[in-house]
Amino acid sequence: MATADIAHHDDHDHHPYGFMRWVTTTNHKDIGTMYLIFSLVMFFVGGAMAMMIRAELFQPGLQVIDPQTFNMMTTMHALIMIFGAVMPGFVGFANWQIPLMIGAPDMALPRLNNWSFWILPFAFTMLLGTLLVEGGGPAGGWTLYAPLSIQGGMGVDMTILAIHMMGISSVLGAINVIVTIFNMRAPSMTLMKMPLFVWTWLITAFLLIAVMPVLAGAVTMLLTDRHFGTAFFDPAGGGDPVLFQHVFWFFGHPEVYILILPAFGVISEIIPTFARKPLFGYDSMVFATAGIAFLSFIVWAHHMFTVGMPLTGELFFMYSTMLIAVPTGVKVFNWISTMWRGSMTFETPMLFAVAVVFLFTIGGLSGLMLAITPADFQYHDTYFVVAHFHYVLFSGSIMAMMGAVYYWLPKWTGHMYNEKLGQLHFWLTAIFFNITFFPQHFLGLAGMPRRIPDYALQFTEFNVVSSIGAFGLGIAQLLFVYIVVQTIRGGQKASDEVWEGSHGLEWTLPSPPPYHTFATPPQVR
Repeated sequence: MATADIAHHDDHDHHPYGFMRWVTTTNHKDIGTMYLIFSLVMFFVGGAMAMMIRAELFQPGLQVIDPQTFNMMTTMHALIMIFGAVMPGFVGFANWQIPLMIGAPDMALPRLNNWSFWILPFAFTMLLGTLLVEGGGPAGGWTLYAPLSIQGGMGVDMTILAIHMMGISSVLGAINVIVTIFNMRAPSMTLMKMPLFVWTWLITAFLLIAVMPVLAGAVTMLLTDRHFGTAFFDPAGGGDPVLFQHVFWFFGHPEVYILILPAFGVISEIIPTFARKPLFGYDSMVFATAGIAFLSFIVWAHHMFTVGMPLTGELFFMYSTMLIAVPTGVKVFNWISTMWRGSMTFETPMLFAVAVVFLFTIGGLSGLMLAITPADFQYHDTYFVVAHFHYVLFSGSIMAMMGAVYYWLPKWTGHMYNEKLGQLHFWLTAIFFNITFFPQHFLGLAGMPRRIPDYALQFTEFNVVSSIGAFGLGIAQLLFVYIVVQTIRGGQKASDEVWEGSHGLEWTLPSPPPYHTFATPPQVR
C-alpha cells in the first residue's frame, strides 16, 4: 500500500506529459491502456503472418513464399499471437479492472507494473528482428522442438532471449496481480465476494508463476545444447529429444489455460449483465476454475501420444484429459443457466459472449476427440488439431477480449461505441472465423498434415474456402480498430448505467451480486 501511495505522491509532485508520461507512468489505467494497444498491434502483426500462410495455401504448389519462410511464418505467427496478443491483452484488462473491481487505489507494485510492460516492446523487437538476421527466424514450429531448433542460426538464439524477456514480464505481472488481490481488497470484500474476473486472474497468476520458469528452463537447455556442448536433447551425446517435449508441454498445457481462464472471467461478467440475473452457481464457478488449473498440470503428455509412451502413461493422460471436461462443463452449464429465463438483450458484448460459449464448446468437444489415444494417432499433427486450437483460442480468448473491449470501453472513455458498427463487426468476425476454421476439421480428418506449404490436390477446395475466410476475417478487424478509435475520440456520452439502466441493474454489476441488489426483483419493462 505504501508503494502505491508513494507512486501517487510522486505523480502529484510533477506531471510528465507527452512521451515521458507513458514511459514513466505508474498509473494502472495508463499501463492497462498501453498493454491493450500493444496487444492490438501484435494482433495485426501476427495476423499479417497468418495472411501469408493462407495466401500460400490458397492453391497447391509453391507460389507466394518459399518453404523456409513458410515455416518461419507458422512459428512466428504462433509466438506473436500467444505471447504478444493474447497474454498482454488480458494483462491490460487486469490492470484496468482489478483495482476498480476490488476497490484498490492502484496495483500494489506500480513501478514493477511499469517495468513489466516496458520489457515487452524490446522482447518483440528482438523476436521480429530474427527475420532480418542471416539464417532467418526460428522455423521449427512455435514449440521449438529439438532437434530442429538445435540446428537453426542466430535467429533461434534471439528467439530464446525474447522468450526469457516475455517470461520475466509475465511473472512480474503475475506477482503484482496476486499481491494486489490479497492485500488491497476493500475491507468488506472477502475472497468469495470477489467478481469472477478477479478470481480467474488470481488463479491465472499462480499458473504463470508456476510454468513460465519451466519454459525458461527448456529454452536454456536448448541454448546450452546449441553452444556449450551439453546434450540434453541430442541422442548422440546420450540425450533425448522427447525430453524437450515433456518439459515444453509441462509449460505448454497450463499455458493454454493461462490464455483462456481470464476469458472465462470476462464471459462471467458480461452474461449476468445482459441476462439481468446474478451469475448462476458462483461458488461452483470458482471451484471449477481452480479445478481446471490443477488438472492442467497433469495432462501435458496428451500432446505427445505418438512418441511411444508406455500404455499405462497413455491411459493416464487420456483419462486425466477427459476429466478436465467436467469443470469446463460446469462453467458452460452455469453460463447457460444464467441466461435461462433471463431478461436478455443482445448488445455487442453479449453477442460476443454467447458466441464464445457456443464456439469454445465446439473447440472443447474436438479436444475430447483428440484426448482419445487411439484416435489421436490419426488426428495428430493434422489440420484437425489446427482447427481445434483456433476454436479454443480465437473464439475463446480473442473473441472474449473483443467482447470485453465493447463492454468496458464506455466505462473507460465515457463514450458509447457505435452499436450498429459493433454488431456488424461481430457478425463479420463470427461468420468469417467459421468459414476459415471449420473446413480445417475436414482437411485434418482426411489426412492433411499441418505446417506444410504444399499439399495434395484432393485438399484444394477446403483450402480455398479456408483462405477466403481468413482474408475476410483479417479485413473485418480493421472495422474493430475504426470503432475503438471513433469511441475514444468521442461519441455519444455514456450514461452512468450504460447497459439498460431502466432495469434497475447497474451495468458494472460484479459477478457475485451485492446482497441488497436483488432483495426486490427488478421491474422488467
